[in-house]
Amino acid sequence: MIDLSRTFVLSKNVVLETIRDRILFVIVFYGIILAIASRILPEFAASTEDKMFLDVGLAAINLLGLIVAVFVGVGMVNKEIDKRTILMLIAKPVGRSEFILAKYLGLSAVLAILVAAMTGIYLGFLYLQGIPYSLPSILLAALFIQLQISLIAGIAIAFGVFTSSLLATALTFGVYLIGNITQDILKLGSITKNPGIERLTQILYLILPDLSRLDLKNDAVYGMTAVIRPSLLADAGYSILYAGILLALAIAIFANREF
Repeated sequence: MIDLSRTFVLSKNVVLETIRDRILFVIVFYGIILAIASRILPEFAASTEDKMFLDVGLAAINLLGLIVAVFVGVGMVNKEIDKRTILMLIAKPVGRSEFILAKYLGLSAVLAILVAAMTGIYLGFLYLQGIPYSLPSILLAALFIQLQISLIAGIAIAFGVFTSSLLATALTFGVYLIGNITQDILKLGSITKNPGIERLTQILYLILPDLSRLDLKNDAVYGMTAVIRPSLLADAGYSILYAGILLALAIAIFANREF
């Protein structure tokens, strides 16, 4: 039975611990990236620098959030095991399911702080440079970036509970790369007209996350109206459901580990 109050206390500790690891320097690094981009892009694309800056800003939020989600997520459990602090944690009245859930919620909160801060900096640069943009579209794209990297964090933690940090990192990045082209893989299978390949691609599509559903960056760059459509709600629900399945899997594996 999961004690939610205890889980939230643990997740708060995860947030504080992650911040103490200077993870928020990522925000400063993001500001430097935008400052450099604002100076360099006009030299290469005098007529399209506004669109390019919009694209670079959102892509950098996604990339930096991804890096934090993968490396912090993978190390969250393995770090406790390597330091042997896991023995003290599970010896207390803290269930293993509470431990995994708290790690995920804490990391998701840190990612939300990072995305919110970087989005604020991004909007500040857009305002100062007089670049036209659609605020609702950008905010919606940022929200879906948060959903995507939170899903990746769940994958990182799931891999991290049963394998080494190096392998878990490689597997998580692999899932991220393939997850962005799962729809293309499905279409490729249908083009081959080979029943075996079609079945394989359908299985891969069902197992691997379809991350392209959570990518609204192009909509934001081209100022498409941000309207909460049923399809967007379905995509958001898909990411939350998939993350929940990953957490259940991670908890099941972690519950049977011996230390």
